[in-house]
Amino acid sequence: MRHNKKFNHLSRKSAHRDAMLANMTISLIMHKRVITTLAKAKALRMYAEPLINRTKDDTTASRRLVFKHLQNKEAVKELFSTVAAKVADRPGGYTRILKLGNRLGDNAKTCFIELVDFNEAMLEAKNQEKSAAKKSTRRSRKKAAPVAEKPAPSPTNPEPEEPKAEQ
Repeated sequence: MRHNKKFNHLSRKSAHRDAMLANMTISLIMHKRVITTLAKAKALRMYAEPLINRTKDDTTASRRLVFKHLQNKEAVKELFSTVAAKVADRPGGYTRILKLGNRLGDNAKTCFIELVDFNEAMLEAKNQEKSAAKKSTRRSRKKAAPVAEKPAPSPTNPEPEEPKAEQ
């Protein structure tokens, strides 16, 4: 019986699938973005996110477990140095899948999968949106006190009148 054994085999044997997902994970870590088909991106997300989650505690054991899957020293070093610093406070959801459309040759659904905290354009737009939201308010505010004008002349101390210009 196949209870709870539900994942996409991607029309590959297990060794080929594991090697392909490991290579795609290395490319994702090194380049921060990979363009691929939608099915492979969803399988990659299931493979890569637990490895990224291991980087939160930088121990020898976690480095060895990640290296067991990736077999690439540079990728492990990049993962535990730059990626771990960005995802330290994130509780999950380290990758984002954005659909691109269909491929011309075989009409396959394509997308790109990227690490969430490394898309500078989206982070910049989010910061601008937050700052714009802070500036606007829905309630009316009372106007500030008017600028202090000259005090009105009092009857005890009249202001001297300015002489009129003669023509």
